[in-house]
Parts: sequence; C-alpha cells; structure tokens
Amino acid sequence: MRVGLFIPCYVDQFYPQVGIATLELLEKFGCEVVYPSSQTCCGQPMANSGFEHLTKGCNDLFIKNFEEFDYIVSPSGSCVLHIKDHLNGEDGTETTIPKKIYEFVEFMTDVLQVGALEASFPFKAGYPSELPRPAGIEAGADERADGGAILQAGAAVEDGEGH
Repeated sequence: MRVGLFIPCYVDQFYPQVGIATLELLEKFGCEVVYPSSQTCCGQPMANSGFEHLTKGCNDLFIKNFEEFDYIVSPSGSCVLHIKDHLNGEDGTETTIPKKIYEFVEFMTDVLQVGALEASFPFKAGYPSELPRPAGIEAGADERADGGAILQAGAAVEDGEGH
C-alpha cells in the first residue's frame, strides 16, 4: 500500500524527530511511504483564526500532493480532523482525501491492525490524579499530595482497593 506522509508545519519546524519516527514505524510495518516534498500547512491556523476563505491555496496544494495515495497518514490529530472536515477541491468540489487520511495511531490500529509494539519507555512521566492508572504502571516514590504521581513503567499496579 502506498502511503503519503503528511508532516504538519509545526511538526516539521519544532518536532522533526516525530516525523522521522512516524516514517520509520510505517516502513517497519510494510508501508511504501512517500513524502511529497512540496507539502505545506493544511490551512488550519488560518481557518481557526476566522480566515478559512484564505485557505484555497493550501487546499489545492494538499490535493495536488496527496490525491494519488491509497492512504495519507499524519502524526497530528488536529490537522487530520481539519482536512477531514474542511478540505474541498479547487471549485468547491469534493475530493476523496477526507476518506483516506488518518492520524498515525488511528492508522496503525484501525488500518494496519497493530495490536502491540515491542518497545520500552525508560523515562518518568507525570500522570493526573483524576484518571485511573493504566495497567502495568504504578506510582513511584514521587507520589504527589493531590494523588497524582510520577509513574514508573513495568511495576505492579494497585488502585488502593487491592486490584
């Protein structure tokens, strides 16, 4: 399957390692990935600021860059949602792109049917006290007074009720 890799402008500028990791994982799972080098912004910043009528150039370029692919994948849920909800062709006609663009995790789980990755995350991460703790994670020694915690992966989980 041919996948067009859409790397949003903010990812390209501030988090290029996210784009590289997205490419590497897609290739690892057998996708033929193409990065159209003339891609630019999806137009979301303009539309969110009340200037959606000025996104015609972004829309036309997006269609030109990505229409040919079986799927389009991006590591940005908000950009994908913008394209799904707002992309129209040059004269306002519909395009097939909104039906074949996916946020990266959505694509991995829903299209490629990836159920698990063999990976590790050897870092500490904060977790809000309002949410239940995910399986396989317990609070470390850095438990906060409000019940939030610095979490360590790989430890046994107890929710305070013996579960």
